[in-house]
Amino acid sequence: MKELEKGVRIRIRLIGVIFTLGFALVTMRAFDLQVLQEEQWHERADRQHQKTIPLTPQRGTIFDSQGEELAVSVDVDSIYVEPRKLEDRAVATKQLAKALGLPKSTVKAKLKGKRSFVWLKRQVTPNQSEKIKSLNLKGVGMIKEPRRFYPNSNIAAHLLGFTGLDPKGLEGLELKYDKQILGRGGYLVMERDALGRGLGSGLPQVQGAKRGNDLYLTVDKNLQYIAERELADGLHKTSAKAGTVVMMEPATGKILAMASYPEYNPNSFFRHKPSQWRNRSVCDSYEPGSTFKVFLMAAALNEAVVSTSQKIDCENGKYRVGGRNIHDHKKFQKLTPAEIIKYSSNIGSAKIGKMLEREAFYSYLRDFGFGQQTGIDLPGEAVGLLRAPNRWFEADLANISFGQGVSVTPIQLATAVSSIANGGYLMEPYVVDRVVDSQGQISQQNRPRVVRKVISRDVAQTVTRMMEMTTEDGGTATHARVPGFRVAGKTGTAQKVDAVTGTYSVDKRVASFIGFLPAEDPKLVMLVSIDEPYKVVYGGLTAAPVFSRIAAQAMQYLKVQPSETITAEDTLPSLDQIFVEAMAPGRKLEQTVVSSDFSGGPQMPNFDGLSYRQVLEVMEEKQLNVSFRGRGRVVEQSPGPGVAIPYGAPVWVRLSPPT
Repeated sequence: MKELEKGVRIRIRLIGVIFTLGFALVTMRAFDLQVLQEEQWHERADRQHQKTIPLTPQRGTIFDSQGEELAVSVDVDSIYVEPRKLEDRAVATKQLAKALGLPKSTVKAKLKGKRSFVWLKRQVTPNQSEKIKSLNLKGVGMIKEPRRFYPNSNIAAHLLGFTGLDPKGLEGLELKYDKQILGRGGYLVMERDALGRGLGSGLPQVQGAKRGNDLYLTVDKNLQYIAERELADGLHKTSAKAGTVVMMEPATGKILAMASYPEYNPNSFFRHKPSQWRNRSVCDSYEPGSTFKVFLMAAALNEAVVSTSQKIDCENGKYRVGGRNIHDHKKFQKLTPAEIIKYSSNIGSAKIGKMLEREAFYSYLRDFGFGQQTGIDLPGEAVGLLRAPNRWFEADLANISFGQGVSVTPIQLATAVSSIANGGYLMEPYVVDRVVDSQGQISQQNRPRVVRKVISRDVAQTVTRMMEMTTEDGGTATHARVPGFRVAGKTGTAQKVDAVTGTYSVDKRVASFIGFLPAEDPKLVMLVSIDEPYKVVYGGLTAAPVFSRIAAQAMQYLKVQPSETITAEDTLPSLDQIFVEAMAPGRKLEQTVVSSDFSGGPQMPNFDGLSYRQVLEVMEEKQLNVSFRGRGRVVEQSPGPGVAIPYGAPVWVRLSPPT
């Protein structure tokens, strides 16, 4: 009996130990689940009874240099449907399709099945939103999402770019600074039961959204508008294919304006051709033509291979180099370096290039930034074409000396000329001044950066004086003058390469003018490039007047005081006046300029009855140095029409008001 009782007590104790151990294990597991893994199980529970739908992140705002909004994100309605809550899917399908302008089949496909949530249409118009509200359909709701909007429409479109629905940046600054501008997308959170059906009121909640950073640009919206307006007007009047304006602050590298044409509206970019989205200022390259001569001259003066007083024989207008002939527009004899720039002599430039030699010339061109990216904070920058000097033949050296056989981008050319305007320093161009976070703190500040010293200050000032002469009487850029200011610049008219034949086109050109003002203390450098002008093709007659009109308004806007007295005769002629006079019946340049295929010097054109501006246009074409006497229309000239002009002889026209 005692042994039986002893066995029972042992079994009871054993069972007690087992229960104690089991209770301890259950307690430990409960502690692990409820305390140690509490957060993890809460998340799992949330996932089971909550549905989260990612929402479009909100991008930061893009401002101009004066704080004006250029790109903003505005809240618009996105329409969603909970198909299980619809009372009559057939009726709802018909009503929703009509309200949103969607095909009935598309709406029907989205609403079929047992899905608990479906986006019907995102970022709808206010009118569509009102229509959906008026339907008052159960199971149909809307939530606010940010949509990118450009309040100034076409202004600065090529700079800003645009975004997709995501909204990822696809072009321009929107693409380049996408990581900084793009915020963190929130979530649309909806309660549901085990079967996925909505619970409670069914009203969604937005959680976790964070706004992106803001950009403040160096570009001024008002200067940008002026540049775009005048460029479009000039292209329209010349029936040109496209054009570009780059306006830059030479001392800092800040871009003040950057215009490209054809234009487009980033609010509806899909309605425009992709070729219209391209920022031609950084993406396109072309042969610079005579604008390149200023860099040759700067390099030659800096290396002291030529002096300002030196006379260079321009071979009476024809010079053979490397088996081919180089021609000038006029049969020049001996010219100083300043006159070579003023009259744009190809032969004089080729001879200076030979003095400098290819290795040194190539080194300076690289120092000026050609054949490489400038580093501007915009996507898609091209590098242009600058072959290594060991691939230059004798004719190549001559061609490159006056801007053929090399290609540049507008931003490269503007940056290089800025180094002449600021005393010899190549600056890195930039468009974004600073990046500011959602708390108003500056997260990135861009400052002026000197890339390298290219030429001495004395040489820069000497070249500047030479460039000023192109806008003086007898120069190639008289139409680039700005009343009250000294303007330094250079024209260029370059033939385009035919893509089919691989040779230079006989009728397609790029006309350009690059300059800065005030010449004594430059506040801006500006390039105007016009692609394939049709009616008037020369840089001095197409790009130079556009430069003049933009620069005059820019000086007034920037409150730069003129350094010279402005008279009533200094008012700017309209582009209509310049172009119409150039193309007037019976007064076309081709009819007023005779061929230079003769001996004994150029012949005097027939100026009889021409206006002051028309005489200037003929001078631009044939590089004649004609002095003016009086105002009005030409009543007398010396030499007479068709008479050969002896070198060194006085050439003048007398004008008188019509009676």
